[in-house]
Amino acid sequence: MQFDHTDKVKGLIARLEGFIDEHVYPNEKAYADFVHDQANLWQEWPGMEALKVRARDAGLWNLFLPHEYGAFSPGLTNLEYAPLAEIMGRVPWASQVFNCSAPDTGNMEVLAKFGSAAQQERWLKPLLDGEIRSAYVMTEPQVASSDATNLELSIRPEGDEYVINGRKWWISNAMHPRCDIFIVMGKTDFDAPRHAQHSQILVPRDTPGITVVRHLTVFGSHNSPGGEVELRFDNVRVPKENLILGEGRGFEIAQGRLGPGRIHHCMRSIGQAQRALEYMARRADSRVAFGRKLADQSSIRQHVARSFCEIEMARLLTLKAADAMDRHGNKVARDLIAAIKVIAPQMAQTVADRAIQVHGGMGVSDDTPVAHFFTLNRYVRITDGPEEVHMSQLGKLKIAEYVAANAR
Repeated sequence: MQFDHTDKVKGLIARLEGFIDEHVYPNEKAYADFVHDQANLWQEWPGMEALKVRARDAGLWNLFLPHEYGAFSPGLTNLEYAPLAEIMGRVPWASQVFNCSAPDTGNMEVLAKFGSAAQQERWLKPLLDGEIRSAYVMTEPQVASSDATNLELSIRPEGDEYVINGRKWWISNAMHPRCDIFIVMGKTDFDAPRHAQHSQILVPRDTPGITVVRHLTVFGSHNSPGGEVELRFDNVRVPKENLILGEGRGFEIAQGRLGPGRIHHCMRSIGQAQRALEYMARRADSRVAFGRKLADQSSIRQHVARSFCEIEMARLLTLKAADAMDRHGNKVARDLIAAIKVIAPQMAQTVADRAIQVHGGMGVSDDTPVAHFFTLNRYVRITDGPEEVHMSQLGKLKIAEYVAANAR
């Protein structure tokens, strides 16, 4: 694996850092004040669209989409995108400025890889242009959705339509004022083999029969403007041409979507951990307790040193996973993707926790971003599959691999 960035990536890093220094960091407080004001619930921060226009004009747009998607892509590999995602991750809302935010990124990849020409024209193009947003509708309240074969929402054919019935929850971005399309996973054949029962279908947000049952808070926050919600689908009808790829192909689509999504989360987590470490070091150098700088205390130095080591290890594992995805494909790289999904969010949460401790009371406030990094990464440890599922699958895979190797 090549550890040095290419000249192209170095140039993108410099431009992206310059853009964030000039336009994103100075707006952090304004953004936070706006979205935390209940009067602005489910409204986009007014400065977002202007920043998106600036980013697109600067050529910093859709950087996430892998090079194999041809005309839809800016041509970067996963390895080339990794340092850019890390930089964007330092401010959790910054990814949207560059049209690189979840869940839109995963949904765009689904449409680019599996969508029909008509689906791409109707939904992918406006998503790539940043005109609309989207949601991925998978998790259900009545079943353990970490085992996706449990999903029970029904997608029944009826004439020229599919009729959808069921409940979903933890649907991120569903409340965003520009969220126009859902990708919904459910069962089209309850009697098929276990992994051939499910399909994925495009459902416009304003289709009759969709009800927001309730808004879900995360550690007390509504996460406006996108939010997380519980939804009910009551005889929701969509045309058959809205089905993606074909009946029974839901798991194939999900695996194609989740591999890149998982590693993108990890890239951003590393950016948050790195920024938390920088905050921790500066705080330690600026505070005096019991006649000595915190930076002179051995326990504080150990916090900084351990955090540096853990960030570097996670960063290298992320780059190795991204390189393996580029060279061999997501399926071959699934062990490394699982490993980094286990490691990175927990690492970022731990580093943020140390930074909170060094900041004292200030650390649990919103005067710095470290408290948000802590709660965000606690949440990411569950998103796209909890770490226990990834460890179980990774352990099973490695046992089989090493047993086979011993047999030779």
